[in-house]
Amino acid sequence: MVNHFLFFFLLLVVASFKCVLCGHEKNQNTKVFYSSLRGRVSALLPPPRQVSGPDGRRLIECRRGKDSRMLLLALLLCGCPRALGQLDESQFGGDSESELADFDLDIAPRRVPRQVKTILSKETKPHIQELAIKTTIISRYAFTAVHCAMLNRHSAAAEGVFQFQIPAGAYVSNFTMIIGGRVYQSEVTPKKKKVKQENGEARNKESGDASREEVEVFRMAASIPGRNRAVFLLTYEELLRRRLGRYEHVTSLRPLQLVSRLSLDVTIVDHSPITDLQVLPLRNGRSTGSNAPRSPAKLEHPVTTAIRKEKNVCKITFSPNIVQQAKITTNGMLGDFVIHYDVQRGLGIGDIQVLNGHFVHYFAPKDLPVVPKNVVFVIDISASMSGTKIRQTKDALFTILRDLRPGDRFNFISFSNKIKVWQPERLVSVTPLNVRDAKKFIFTLVPNGGTNIDGAIRTGSALLGDHLSGPDASPNSVSLIIFLTDGRPTVGEMESAAILGNTRSAVQEKFCIFTIGIGNDVDYRLLERMALENCGMMRRINEEADASALLKGFYDEIGTPLLSDIRINYTEDAVHYVTQQLFPNYFNGSEIVIAGKLSNSSAESLRVQVTASSSDRSVVLEADVPLRRRQTETEKDVRAAMAAGATGSGVAWGLGVVLGTMAEDFVERLWGLLSVKDGLRSRLRSQTSAERDDHVRRVANLSLTYNFLTPLTHLVVERPQVLSDGTMAPASAPPASVGGAASTANELPSDGEPGSRTSSLSNKIGKVERRPAKKSITFSKTSADGDPHFVVDFPLSKLTVCFNINGEPGHVLRLVSDHQRSGVTVNGMLIGAPPPPGSRKLQRTYFSTITIVVDRPRRAYIEVTPKKVILDGRDRMVLPCHATVAVDSGALSVSVAGGSNVTVTVGGNIVFVILLHQYKNPAPYQRDHLGFYIGDSKGLSGDCHGLLGQFLHQEVGLARLPARGREEPGAALKVKRRSVPVVRRSRRLYGGTRTVDCWFARNNAAKLIDGRYEDYVTSHMFDTADRPHGTNGV
Repeated sequence: MVNHFLFFFLLLVVASFKCVLCGHEKNQNTKVFYSSLRGRVSALLPPPRQVSGPDGRRLIECRRGKDSRMLLLALLLCGCPRALGQLDESQFGGDSESELADFDLDIAPRRVPRQVKTILSKETKPHIQELAIKTTIISRYAFTAVHCAMLNRHSAAAEGVFQFQIPAGAYVSNFTMIIGGRVYQSEVTPKKKKVKQENGEARNKESGDASREEVEVFRMAASIPGRNRAVFLLTYEELLRRRLGRYEHVTSLRPLQLVSRLSLDVTIVDHSPITDLQVLPLRNGRSTGSNAPRSPAKLEHPVTTAIRKEKNVCKITFSPNIVQQAKITTNGMLGDFVIHYDVQRGLGIGDIQVLNGHFVHYFAPKDLPVVPKNVVFVIDISASMSGTKIRQTKDALFTILRDLRPGDRFNFISFSNKIKVWQPERLVSVTPLNVRDAKKFIFTLVPNGGTNIDGAIRTGSALLGDHLSGPDASPNSVSLIIFLTDGRPTVGEMESAAILGNTRSAVQEKFCIFTIGIGNDVDYRLLERMALENCGMMRRINEEADASALLKGFYDEIGTPLLSDIRINYTEDAVHYVTQQLFPNYFNGSEIVIAGKLSNSSAESLRVQVTASSSDRSVVLEADVPLRRRQTETEKDVRAAMAAGATGSGVAWGLGVVLGTMAEDFVERLWGLLSVKDGLRSRLRSQTSAERDDHVRRVANLSLTYNFLTPLTHLVVERPQVLSDGTMAPASAPPASVGGAASTANELPSDGEPGSRTSSLSNKIGKVERRPAKKSITFSKTSADGDPHFVVDFPLSKLTVCFNINGEPGHVLRLVSDHQRSGVTVNGMLIGAPPPPGSRKLQRTYFSTITIVVDRPRRAYIEVTPKKVILDGRDRMVLPCHATVAVDSGALSVSVAGGSNVTVTVGGNIVFVILLHQYKNPAPYQRDHLGFYIGDSKGLSGDCHGLLGQFLHQEVGLARLPARGREEPGAALKVKRRSVPVVRRSRRLYGGTRTVDCWFARNNAAKLIDGRYEDYVTSHMFDTADRPHGTNGV
């Protein structure tokens, strides 16, 4: 119902001719704009959903993310038509007042100080007119949308750079550009396998003034035509982690220039009452980050910050005008806007929320006794640790020594070329004398020599292992190694694989290793694998960060264990695809989060059991969770998030509506994000290539399903081409265009696939309308579908013939070739897949892409994949396959029945139907693929050729052959004066909904087709050249 409301409400907004964002009067130009925009927006909107049972509901819901991207685009187009078009010459005045008016400030020009006016007048790069950031946090899962509008005031084209820092644990879920009136929609694609890949590292890290130990930098540069505007839209998602008893949400405000209109809006909605809400001062420079000691009770909020807090809903806004920004800094580096909060917690199994067949379980017990710990600190004192690093490390260790508890046991190891143990062969108890002696040991540490990581880890492991097997070990204690280094191994064993193997052998799953890297010359992949393989975690500290505070903060996170060996179980067979359920430790102030799918959404309850060990006993918690009541409560929270977020006007309102619709599936998307992260960790822990490949495949599939930009995917988007005179290049560029991959600073842009990913919103677009499309269409039997199985129908001969083509992945096959007559060519590209269990075939192939090229009356093409349709007719546009839409573009028209099929009509008398075969959770041998059917071939000439086209105007005969010995009577097909042995078979068509009997020709259709299979392999998807074919004479 919510999506129906949004759909119709948006149409009312478009029809109302209101420009809520820009404040334009409804002059003639605005009316003309909206007249053309009304039809365009209707093509972008998702159709109203029809839910027909649990299976149908889940199928529809898995597409909501893409629907939300379309809705976001439509809302923002309605909010600001100026983002789409070129500026009027009249808008560029000559005097200073009119020039200042060009910046579209939200403050009167006379109130702008001279210094700010001077800064603006000297700007040469495009100016950011608006930066709107909106976040909805529902039950600790945060959706963030960023809208950045830039203005190129100059007549020459200029490069606009959109750069935004996102938290390291977040995943980008959409990126769109609107430049020169055209929409450039991104697409998440699998990342190609590299010889060397930096697995486990943050894809971007920001040194310098980054306030977190890790951040990602999303960056995209694009040319903006002279006197034009550009809009950049970015969305990302993250699960907030609880550290030191609080959640932290960070929004980076670093636009690198003063912004005309800057706004940040954060809405927090939680099932439990919200407590301890704090908004910190803007955090910049060498700040201490989220794991620093707690902030003072009274903090000064950033200027203009407004907080509205209710029991379960909080709303925080920050909107400094350009003068207030300049008082903070004139370079646009405002810093991080940081929010801290927590929620009330009860006793028992924790908080479980249920929504649309998925559940999430938050477990954070309180009021438990502290478990004693055995800890060995292994500290790098190689020469590179000299100066600030060793000083800050010593300061942190002195503070940590004061925080050790009487029941703890500890020891220190320093290493460089040599390894030195403070108290050989034992861990000592926490007494004033031992603490004093430990401080002396730390004080005397002097950096020199190389880095023997392998020897240090093995020494620490032996020391801790001997203690655990000795008489002084406590049975319920938690044991861990805290390992710190600033470099790579340079002494002793230097191969990462050998070091990891030695570490596993030394640890033997008896304790955990927590690793810390300082600076830029660290093998972070080695440290992360070492931690993950030994139940710990890795922390990165930037070169110029305050290492002392971050080290102390990291210790505070793990210094107070409350439980060990935690296992969380659910009713057998009631859940599946559950994320991590076994946890070695639970530390005070943290939180365990588990998500999964319900096997039966209509079940009344779910049995939950938590088992663990505390300081003095075993802990068992059990409860029956009422699923229907939890579903109702979670739905109520979603409605509250939608209502709280959809406030304001213009862009802010549009972003809030879209975030609200995304929140409708927050539990499923949370499960997807956790599953991706679990899979990436499992990939790093993999011991065999087969195990690793299995994790890679699963993570890549999940990333594509939820449109996440992860270490295994690219975000590909075409960038606009601007001519030397500063104007946009024509949209009808050649099919094989180069796209750019929106990536982080450590990655180079990736080449795009053939075919542009541009959806034009210029007035040249053909007639676009949204209308119902039938899910089932009467097809001809003549088709290529499945593995691929070819079927040819001969209606005059009343015969159906079938054959298989055992092609190679990557081959492009010519299906129909009538280039010289009707101007039509159809090509299909094959992808490979492993065979299902028990199959005799070594490999299967399917069609992944089909292109239909038409050369008359003018060149046009359609490219179809299981996820999108690219139409290049009068203009270029991209249609998502999950939506229902029809487009008429001159020689070509296309009708998409969402998630079912694509019908292409050429000239009114040629019809091709392409079936969409998609899998939500594919097995290893399943691939999304296409089926090709010829619905109407009247417009194809008698000279038509290709694997299917050569039979369209042929007649065949069938001759029965006498039986030989015990064999059954055979048959031979008479085609083109050739005799082809055939046998009786059956074929399933239309996705298995129909079965036809046919005469099957063996051996890759030998003698049935003209020539050989190789004669039908073309050089690329848009190849229309005629090819000679053999005759396969009798």
